[in-house]
Amino acid sequence: MVAAPELISPKSPRVSAARRLAKRNFRGKERLFLAEGPQAVREAAGHAETLVELFATVDAAERYADIVGEARAAGARVHLADEDVIADISTTVTPQGLVGVCRFLDTPFADILAARPKLVAVLAHVRDPGNAGTVLRCADAAGAEAVILTDASVDLYNPKCVRASVGSLFHLPVAVGVPVEQAVRGLKEAGVRILAADGAGEDDLDTELDRGTMGTPSAWVFGNEAWGLPEETRALADAVVRVPIHGRAESLNLATAAAVCLYASARAQRAAGGCRSVTSS
Repeated sequence: MVAAPELISPKSPRVSAARRLAKRNFRGKERLFLAEGPQAVREAAGHAETLVELFATVDAAERYADIVGEARAAGARVHLADEDVIADISTTVTPQGLVGVCRFLDTPFADILAARPKLVAVLAHVRDPGNAGTVLRCADAAGAEAVILTDASVDLYNPKCVRASVGSLFHLPVAVGVPVEQAVRGLKEAGVRILAADGAGEDDLDTELDRGTMGTPSAWVFGNEAWGLPEETRALADAVVRVPIHGRAESLNLATAAAVCLYASARAQRAAGGCRSVTSS
């Protein structure tokens, strides 16, 4: 049996410190964020020097004993807590009994450029954390080497963004706070073609694929959920591309359009240069 809970009161200093990480200003000050649930905590424990603390109910510690063991092996402090403590820390309606405190893990933009990426997702003016996390997950699944969140986009460490990424946040480099002009200029200098995804694009995705222009290193720029990309951002791109609507749907949401675009590039790049892994971190 696991010992009785160590943290009884939500007023414990460690609990209070973890609770504050639900707010962006505290996350930025401490450079720490919350990862909730077994999937996110497992990924955090497997990412070098990322997981700092783990709060777990007794039931969750027994059910996910392997994850708790991985957390301890990674050097994290593990605290058993009652359900009220977990509920106090958690930002979800139905907590799963595990909440990790993690160090920021964003990557400098210069490091991303130095790696000469072949497929990148750039989130420009994306404000919804669920959309941002889902696009990050799509980029990971498609085998992208990096994601860039511009300075006008949502906080990468927003709890909704972390949850929506379903662990992909820990898999690939993510740069944050990069002005869109700087992102585009740097990627172009690194030999990456810039494709702006926009429903009013001059070219459609099918045409780009038929032309054989999608096999080169590419960065897709995705805009705001409501109003897309501003003209000045579209003007920076090498091509403004729309996803063709063959049926009667009015449009695609951001995450769906991003998945279609990223997978189209991934497929074209595999055809041009051999099979690219979609499982590497």
